[in-house]
Amino acid sequence: MPKAIHGITVAHFLKTYQEKLKLELITGEQGLYRLIREGSINRPSLALTGFFRYFANKRIQVLGAAEMTYLKSLPEPRQTEILNEIVDRQVPCFVLTRNYNPTPALLAVAKERKLPLFRTPMITMNWVNIGTLCIDNEFAPSSTEHATTLDIRGIGVMLRGSSGVGKSECALALIERGHSLVADDLTVIKLLDERELSASSRPLNRGYMECRGIGIINVAEMFGVKSIRLEKRIDMVVSLHEWTPDVVEERTGLEENHYEILGLRIPHIELYVRPGRDMARLVEVAALTQALKIMGHDPAKDFNDRLIAYMTQNSERSKPVSVRPLTLDGEQQ
Repeated sequence: MPKAIHGITVAHFLKTYQEKLKLELITGEQGLYRLIREGSINRPSLALTGFFRYFANKRIQVLGAAEMTYLKSLPEPRQTEILNEIVDRQVPCFVLTRNYNPTPALLAVAKERKLPLFRTPMITMNWVNIGTLCIDNEFAPSSTEHATTLDIRGIGVMLRGSSGVGKSECALALIERGHSLVADDLTVIKLLDERELSASSRPLNRGYMECRGIGIINVAEMFGVKSIRLEKRIDMVVSLHEWTPDVVEERTGLEENHYEILGLRIPHIELYVRPGRDMARLVEVAALTQALKIMGHDPAKDFNDRLIAYMTQNSERSKPVSVRPLTLDGEQQ
């Protein structure tokens, strides 16, 4: 079932993205328990003027050049009054960009109200853009799949199948051929921007695989760091099944099947495991075929179009030609 995020603490946001967003905590450590309840960033320009209709109080509040210039233009008592009104609406924190120093009123209100106050050297627009991506990742709907995910020549492939069907063995063979492991056995999936699915592994077992008969192996130590990928967009799903004599396998590839994850339909291929089949090679070819489709080249459709054109051409050649009878002098009527 999809899992929705209703809020993250400021402490979690700071711990996860402090280095990426170059955040420095000025004051308000006691308020790091406050919740960020919306996955976006807000610049409280209108709120500083006293206009609070549609004020996005659940978001991180960013004070850039415009906001700080306006705030400094106000008398200190008015600064204190308006800042207290903003804090009364349960904002999670303030972030000052461009390494601005807080005004005495802002610093005093943050200390008194135990409101986290941060500073960053980044310019406002860059910080908002990167911060929005970070917070959007935290609030993205997520789910888990019993599957192994790999990066095969830039194509994110999620291998599904019942326990013991050979997902990890297939993945190991693909890693030996130079491809990268994203997650083994359990894949964490997030829906980003309602348009793509991002797969990753849980931190505890990242870089490890279970091989039946051998046990747990460290993929990075055996094949190098290039064999591990932290996250990858899911481009296709491959389901592995045990082969039975009555199974009907796809022969042409003209029919497109899909697998739905978090409301998105992903191209889906079913492969049947039996002795003598190189499953890793088949999965690799399926990924490369999907890469061609993404670039606008569908081999099955191209061949079908050629076949139809060939049949049409031969049909026209085989049509009977009508000949008018000759007259006595040898001319046609």
